[in-house]
Amino acid sequence: MKLTVVGCSGSFPSAESACSSYLIEADGFRLLLDMGNGALGELQRHCGLYDLDAVLLSHLHPDHFIDMCGYFVARYYRHDGGRAEAIPVYGPEDTERRLVQAYDDVPDEKSMREVFDFRTLTPGSFEIGPFTIRAERVCHPVEAYGFRIGYGGRSLVYSGDTGPCEALVDLARGGDLFLCEAAFTHGKEDIPGLHLNGREAGEHALRAGVGALVLTHVPPWTDPQINQRDAQAVFGGPVELAKAGAVYEV
Repeated sequence: MKLTVVGCSGSFPSAESACSSYLIEADGFRLLLDMGNGALGELQRHCGLYDLDAVLLSHLHPDHFIDMCGYFVARYYRHDGGRAEAIPVYGPEDTERRLVQAYDDVPDEKSMREVFDFRTLTPGSFEIGPFTIRAERVCHPVEAYGFRIGYGGRSLVYSGDTGPCEALVDLARGGDLFLCEAAFTHGKEDIPGLHLNGREAGEHALRAGVGALVLTHVPPWTDPQINQRDAQAVFGGPVELAKAGAVYEV
């Protein structure tokens, strides 16, 4: 499967990147993982607005889902070809209400459902197109999920947003590529149950025995080079920093 980093900044967009969003493709199927601030514009560098087949949202913080409001406009008010058909949108239980609340001016209470087929996430395994998805709750102040995405015997693991978490180690075990958040700096921030730092991301990768680690969700106020160095100090495999536009074959 092909992974394209649409956006990888944490908390708010940086000058170099939109917030969290990742395009995953296999067998002609396009799955978008998260759609944070600025992601909708960047997505159009990599595929057409109406070429997505499904959207998977890890949690409902704006830097992971807020551009779904703009995507609603693109699908609902499309004139050329008429309104777009409803696309499956997998997210936490409150996804539809939060989107309606964020947009605040939908034509009626059913409007979002006309272009988004909302499906509620629960822990466990399910299929989206050619992908096998395993979702697990991770450690964050809101309902948040990490995902293991399998295709053709290969696996991509995405941490979503999480603090140190045994469930994430289990989810990532033996994964080929581990896309892991590293928002904090070791020795600087220490807020339980919120985010990982670079060292903790490396420790999770080491314990899970993953093939490669890609650090993501680094906010503009965090030095990514320090986080990469800290991860490399504990994880023996390759460690990269996610960059907007980067492509990985998994």
